[in-house]
Amino acid sequence: MVEAMSESQWNQERKELLERIAILEERLERVQQLTAVGELASTTTHEFNNILTTILNYAKMGMRHADAQTRDKAFGKILDAATRAAKVTSTVLGLARNRKPGMEPTDLVSLTNDVLLLLEREMNKYRVSVEKNFEQVPEINANGNQIQQVLVNLLINARQAMPDGGRLILKISYDPAAKMVQLSVRDFGCGIPAERLPRIFDSFYTTKEGPDASGKGGTGLGLSLCKSVVERHHGKIRVDSTLGKGTMFTLKFPALE
Repeated sequence: MVEAMSESQWNQERKELLERIAILEERLERVQQLTAVGELASTTTHEFNNILTTILNYAKMGMRHADAQTRDKAFGKILDAATRAAKVTSTVLGLARNRKPGMEPTDLVSLTNDVLLLLEREMNKYRVSVEKNFEQVPEINANGNQIQQVLVNLLINARQAMPDGGRLILKISYDPAAKMVQLSVRDFGCGIPAERLPRIFDSFYTTKEGPDASGKGGTGLGLSLCKSVVERHHGKIRVDSTLGKGTMFTLKFPALE
């Protein structure tokens, strides 16, 4: 007969299992992080192509014209395009880096604008108009690329919910009474059936049939990862949805004092 496991043995095995689970969760998060970067690859490639076209055209203009006014205009346009390229590059690299889990004071408005810059072409391609309602809010203590990853997931989900295009509203505000910074992502798409909402943040649970025409989504990992990241930042995430009218995800983070 197998002897009963002692309490110390049980505690040791439990500790080892928890360590293995933590390692697997970290690896899963890393896979999701790289998946998000992969999903942006096509978008950023086209963006860089547009930027390079702008630089080349204005460089040719500057070479063709000797007058200072035309050349100054060309140089200004080249500088603007190069600055945009640098911003896209730094944002993608920030999302791709496997940073340490440390957090730092972070401007949520600036972070959100960086993500919107990466997704601008995709939103235009699928005829999604983005409306921003950003208040001046306190900084939050955050790991920037993890929050970017959450935003990429939520924004791509919102775009997919509106296959024929539509409005996407982003709002950032501050609740001084609760000392919380709030970010909401609101689409006017197909909505989520009420019976599915309780499981929406479960791992491997998805309301989609699979990846869409662009190859994105359908794994059932995106929202569970969002919840994990938000809770790690001592925040909260909730979803409100009405079938046929749309969905809103609301994130709340403690403000830095």
